[in-house]
Amino acid sequence: MTFRVFCWCACLALASFAAPARAYDPPTPAQVAAAQKQFAADLARDTDLSEADVLATLAKARYQQSIIDAISRPAESKTWREYRPIFLTPARIDGGVAFYRANQALFDRVEKEFGVPAAILVAIIGVETNYGRTPTRYRVLDALTTLGFHYPPRADFFRGELRQLFLLHGSNFPYPLESLMGSYAGAMGMGQFMPSSIAKFARDEDGDGKIDLWNSLPDIVASIANYFVGNGWQSGGAVAVRARVGATARAVTPENLKPAYPLQQLAEWGYVPATKLDASGDTLATLVRLEGEDGPEVWITLQNFYVISRYNRSPLYSLAVYQLSSEIAAQIGAKPAAK
Repeated sequence: MTFRVFCWCACLALASFAAPARAYDPPTPAQVAAAQKQFAADLARDTDLSEADVLATLAKARYQQSIIDAISRPAESKTWREYRPIFLTPARIDGGVAFYRANQALFDRVEKEFGVPAAILVAIIGVETNYGRTPTRYRVLDALTTLGFHYPPRADFFRGELRQLFLLHGSNFPYPLESLMGSYAGAMGMGQFMPSSIAKFARDEDGDGKIDLWNSLPDIVASIANYFVGNGWQSGGAVAVRARVGATARAVTPENLKPAYPLQQLAEWGYVPATKLDASGDTLATLVRLEGEDGPEVWITLQNFYVISRYNRSPLYSLAVYQLSSEIAAQIGAKPAAK
């Protein structure tokens, strides 16, 4: 099978992998060899794979310094002023409109099945891989092995993903893992799924008995929608709205992007929607502060914004997807995700 794999390496699917500020000592070759042997032994103990076969596959992996370099400078380290123009361009918007219209029946069917707006699904693919036009650079085996054994700050995470990669075998995923291509972090296919997300959320939507996130657009689109639903997407729910901040607004410092404050409470603290928000006063929300083109921006974000952030933990990513989807929806005549 010929793989047509794409990735947008500056915008990683399913997690934010920003490098920590602290320095770290690269492992020695002996430490890498010992860690790989332990990895293979653990995998063989818990599965039907043999330690020898796992080690033989790991031996095919190649360390890539460019992967270490890339993970150290993610796009999400930019300000919103710098990040937004990457994705909110006329070409990206027009590309999304064309992509939707070329596959309208599929997107509309998946929207009806899962309750996730077609424009949101299109925007995810647009941000991740520019609608499948961004070429790949890395073998997934190289990426996960490099990060799992040569990047101590996130070694546990990437070894977990490498473990799951080895488990993606069988009749519904019949691809040699050493042939899979993806991003520098090991995200695969047009929707940029990490191995653990393939295991949890990938769908065989075209009914051919295979999960193909490279060449089957029905599988790709339905898998993204299923990921959203699995992470708590609320059909018809609001996503985000710009806040109007009162002169005496109370300082609020949220711990993360999870909605934690009733909208009525935020209003009493001095944060009210700048435009109409289709939500009740007891709906939970939170605040996001960003540095925009014209200065500081404060956004009221809700559950569906949080769900988008499960794709990538950066609020910049979630807002880019939401705004791109709104622009696409306006041009295709669809109702945008609620605000």
